[in-house]
Amino acid sequence: MNPIISQIRKDLEQNADEKTKISSARFFKEETKSYGVKTAIVTKMSKQYFKSISSESKEDIFALCEELLSSDYNEEAFIALKWADYLNPHYEPKDFAVFERWIGEYINNWAKCDTLCNHAVGTFIDMYPEYIESLKTWTASDNRWYRRAAAVTLILPARRGDYLDDVLEIADLLLTDEDDLVRKGYGWMLKEASREHQQEIFDYVMQNKKVMPCTALRYAIEKMPKDLRTKAMEK
Repeated sequence: MNPIISQIRKDLEQNADEKTKISSARFFKEETKSYGVKTAIVTKMSKQYFKSISSESKEDIFALCEELLSSDYNEEAFIALKWADYLNPHYEPKDFAVFERWIGEYINNWAKCDTLCNHAVGTFIDMYPEYIESLKTWTASDNRWYRRAAAVTLILPARRGDYLDDVLEIADLLLTDEDDLVRKGYGWMLKEASREHQQEIFDYVMQNKKVMPCTALRYAIEKMPKDLRTKAMEK
């Protein structure tokens, strides 16, 4: 085991709290592994430890990330995925394959999915927007986390008003998905897009509300004025 990984694990054990562990478990329907360390403490640790490895190569840091991810602990995954985000000035096209593989091998709850995709993968897409086409292929995966990732990767760009056509295409591809976490993911994406494109998202919801699952619809209209929300919810 790399010495820094060993030190991180000792640090997490020392900061573990049973109340936090019980509380965090309530956020997930599936079983998760957790030390029970508060997010603010884990965030601080991720920054502190990254300083000690920042001079290493991106490939070596990715390897450390995988060592943390492989433990399956939420806090270790959080640190690994924050490190991947901190590397964003150095992303290259080949890194997409790394992130794509991580989703398949290590992502097994919504928190890990969103931490990776909202930040590292989303920033990668901003740098290399041609890879949005790869996100669209994820919508056909049997793996729910690839399907959710296809939508939540575009959360921050959608909030800025970017990639509207792609947002709507991904929503189309996930429109009748049977998985609640996927529905919430693309509904969230539409909600963020509505900040800059309210009319377009409202029109999309109105065109599709007969088949759009209620969970996705409610997420999509959440930021809209009351009159539009009421109209969208009418039978």
